[in-house]
Amino acid sequence: MLATRGLTWRIGEVAIVDSVYLDLAPGEFLGVIGPNGAGKTSLFNLITGLRRATEGRITLDGQDIGGLAPHRRARLGLGRTFQASSVFGSLSVRENVRLAVQAHRGGSMALWRRAAADREVAAAADAALDRVGLAHRGTALAGTLAHGEKRKLEIALLLAGEPRVMLLDEPMAGVSAEDVPELVAVIKSLTGDSGRAVLMVEHHMDVILELADRIAVMHHGALLACDTPETVMANPTVQEAYLGESL
Repeated sequence: MLATRGLTWRIGEVAIVDSVYLDLAPGEFLGVIGPNGAGKTSLFNLITGLRRATEGRITLDGQDIGGLAPHRRARLGLGRTFQASSVFGSLSVRENVRLAVQAHRGGSMALWRRAAADREVAAAADAALDRVGLAHRGTALAGTLAHGEKRKLEIALLLAGEPRVMLLDEPMAGVSAEDVPELVAVIKSLTGDSGRAVLMVEHHMDVILELADRIAVMHHGALLACDTPETVMANPTVQEAYLGESL
């Protein structure tokens, strides 16, 4: 579904992302780990178009998307969250998702009242909120949500765009320990029978081990290993490089 071939981003002589080859199959959950500065978020930026690769290719369903702007990649089914929460705090939770649905379906972002009155848009927004467990918080202002709830809202915003590939950048960052299990359950439900694939960067190894079908390990911008969780955890090179450090 998603593939990178020799994906590289250099600043001067320094390779921030160094010749990364990855494949993501339909319905697969691929975790990406590595210490700070390993190039994980930079890899996401290249895939989603926020940065242009120096070398290499990115394909989505066989189509080369390396030259496309971020919004065009999103239209093709590529969705992404960021490390920092980003929602419209002064709008209700439901209105945030309604606007995301409207944007995906090509409606004018200026016509908020029309979006609220559109039954199909409203139904799609409510379905996304129900999917992440926020249906009961629809009328609350997004800015009043707890951090874990904001993370769920961000996932609802992604679902509103009907992505086939979701890139999640450290979704557990800043989430309280008591909120982690519910958020993990929401993320686990994203693949299922839908064929949707997930690529997730995360520092919490217990979360990665619970969710991932495979784990990719990055080291100084390069891909050190990519295999099943059991194989990666038993890899002597990975153990030497990371298991004694905070991932």
